[in-house]
Amino acid sequence: MSTSKLSESSRPAAWHITSMNPAEAPWPLLLLADPSREKVKRYLPSSTCYAARQTAQFTPSGLGALIGVCVLQPPHGEQTHWELMNMAVSPAWQRNGIGSALLHHAIRELRKLGVQQLEVGTGSFGDQLLFYQRLGFRVSRIDRDFFLRNYTTALWERGVQHKDMLRLMLEL
Repeated sequence: MSTSKLSESSRPAAWHITSMNPAEAPWPLLLLADPSREKVKRYLPSSTCYAARQTAQFTPSGLGALIGVCVLQPPHGEQTHWELMNMAVSPAWQRNGIGSALLHHAIRELRKLGVQQLEVGTGSFGDQLLFYQRLGFRVSRIDRDFFLRNYTTALWERGVQHKDMLRLMLEL
């Protein structure tokens, strides 16, 4: 289990990372990273999930309030090559190292399983692309018009429509 604290002194609440049953994954967080409920419903049941939980906030389960989620799976039964399907941190908790900690935790767990590569698909610009590149992911290919073909509603960020998906790879 990973543990950390927010750097902002006015919010000293601690958080930790645990495994999570995919059926318990929080829809509001999942839809931050992938606005297609239908797509998420298809990949979520067969996924491996990790959760960042706020330990200072009581919940009936005693595990802490969910503030981040990381969803991974091996494509088509592949064991050495996995894909990061969804990764989101509650907006109030972003920019506090939670996303990086979630991904580092997932990478450690994947290495224990013998996984050699982790792939992620993201827009061709924006904060998500920078996040993955800072963590060592490198562009492996471009899926032209992915967002136009696969989403019924246009996806916009900072006044620019997402059209192409970049596929990024991290060697583990």
